[in-house]
Amino acid sequence: MKFVWTAVVGAVLAWAGMGAMPAAAQEKTSIGVLALSSSGPVYIAKAKGYFAKEGLDVDLKIFTSAQQVPVAVASGDVDFGVTGLTAGYYNLAAKGAVTMIAAQSRDEPGYPLSAYVATKAAHDAGLTKPADLKGKRIAITTVGSTFHYMLGILGQKHGFTVKDLTMVPLQDVPKMVAAFKGGQVDAMVAPVTVARQVVADGAGTIVGWAGDETPWQLGALFTSPKMIAQRRDVVVRFIRAYQTATAEYHAAFNARDAQGKPVKGPNHGELLGIIAEATKQKPEIVAEGLPYVDPQGRLMVNDIHNQVKFWQSEGQVDKALDPASILDLSFVQGHTGVPK
Repeated sequence: MKFVWTAVVGAVLAWAGMGAMPAAAQEKTSIGVLALSSSGPVYIAKAKGYFAKEGLDVDLKIFTSAQQVPVAVASGDVDFGVTGLTAGYYNLAAKGAVTMIAAQSRDEPGYPLSAYVATKAAHDAGLTKPADLKGKRIAITTVGSTFHYMLGILGQKHGFTVKDLTMVPLQDVPKMVAAFKGGQVDAMVAPVTVARQVVADGAGTIVGWAGDETPWQLGALFTSPKMIAQRRDVVVRFIRAYQTATAEYHAAFNARDAQGKPVKGPNHGELLGIIAEATKQKPEIVAEGLPYVDPQGRLMVNDIHNQVKFWQSEGQVDKALDPASILDLSFVQGHTGVPK
């Protein structure tokens, strides 16, 4: 009888070792992302098992526009979201639908991510630096977009407002490029890969980078107030896994040499491959547009306050919104620019 029992125990242990009997069930959760390199830490955390180590089975749901992500969080279609910050995001936040909990990417000096690009004709006529955009026709995706805000803070730096520009909203990047090449605008704000392709085509010149001109918090990780109240432990574990990935991303991609050129850090090739597979792009294309990501997921809180103030001044967001009410800074330590 002892022999039989030993054999049964041995068979069960072998079965469990093959994964048929997991030691503990993974708690299901989900996040909405765009297929962009700025979502890199999420892809890394999923691919390298950092979420799984925290007991989380994370479903990645891919969306095609920034506004879709907070809408999905607000509706409960996903538990978390990570994407660029727009006026639409802040409108949802003002209604108590989403709460910002950590950073995603940001425009930072020395990290080419968002470019100001002049057409050949406009450049030849004197548009040679970002300050020269005043009075020009500039292609953007939509009113209320990240591009709109970039122009707004550029004006804050150089003494003009978006009313001194003619913004031409064209809904998507391909239409922006078509208008740019067709001479319907003088310039556009464009992602690095698009900007460099336009330059390679001989259609324009990069006259500056948003990160060098006006560093700002481009994207964030957020969830719903309900998620924080009812599943706080999941939020804590999610952010812990996310921070493991942001630290690894930082070590692999954020280093620069004395000339400001990227330095390949630990696991560079592996992580680049993960992001390339997730975004369906060639690794060399991904490498050109890798944004700066804070190693701990810390927010530039002062810029979040400035974003709200800007959108309020544009009539895009309720003037009664208090920026502090849409932030939960308790999950990540050391956020910068926190008002005293």
